[in-house]
Amino acid sequence: MKVKVKTWPHFKGELPQYQSAGASGFDVRACIDKPIVLKPMERVLVPTGLTFEIPEGYEIQARPRSGWAAKQGLTLLNTPGTIDADYRGEIKIIVINLGQESVTINDQDRCAQLVICPVVHAQFDLVTELSDTARGEAGFGSTGKQENLRQ
Repeated sequence: MKVKVKTWPHFKGELPQYQSAGASGFDVRACIDKPIVLKPMERVLVPTGLTFEIPEGYEIQARPRSGWAAKQGLTLLNTPGTIDADYRGEIKIIVINLGQESVTINDQDRCAQLVICPVVHAQFDLVTELSDTARGEAGFGSTGKQENLRQ
């Protein structure tokens, strides 16, 4: 699949690429003028300098990088973040520091992985009843350990 990529004036470096033959996601990098120091529980929008023309019927999902999460406690909010096929703005990554120490994000740090996924549009039919299942209306924790959740 070919995907058109536009770079913004502040873009530096190389276009994204898959890091291995079996990778489902490709890394995007921070395109920033100066380092960002992210304190615990702070969040920031990290610009990538990229815009994609996603083919109709697909989306791009922004997902955390496992190394950042495991080693520094950085992850993404709104995960997976959805980038719709008709969006033509710059891709910015919502990063949050869930760790206990401040973390510095530098220019060209790999800040997220993006995955191209198919999208299915549903047609909704209003009904008065749905078919029965063994699970029925059992919700959170119904298939494992029961937890008390506030509702």
